[in-house]
Amino acid sequence: MTIDRGLLAILNAKPGKGDELGAFLEQGRELAAQEEGTVSWYAFRLDDTTYGIFDTFESEEAREAHVNGRIPAALQDVSSDLLAEAADIKPIDVLAVK
Repeated sequence: MTIDRGLLAILNAKPGKGDELGAFLEQGRELAAQEEGTVSWYAFRLDDTTYGIFDTFESEEAREAHVNGRIPAALQDVSSDLLAEAADIKPIDVLAVK
């Protein structure tokens, strides 16, 4: 299996909404586990208001399926309530994996 692509999303919570955003991201794990093409999926917190998602894929088709899937749709549904600004989502090239 060659993992050579991913996504990095940085999410900034509205004041007082960090814990809710964290709980929302924890629920995303179940959705990610159902995606056949998603190799790994991580939700993380950098500080009280800054959170993120990092996921990896072994094909562009798998990454596109994820981008058009249930997790981004769910994030869009809660973004006006939880996010201070639009999520910063970037496709990345994975250079090395252990």
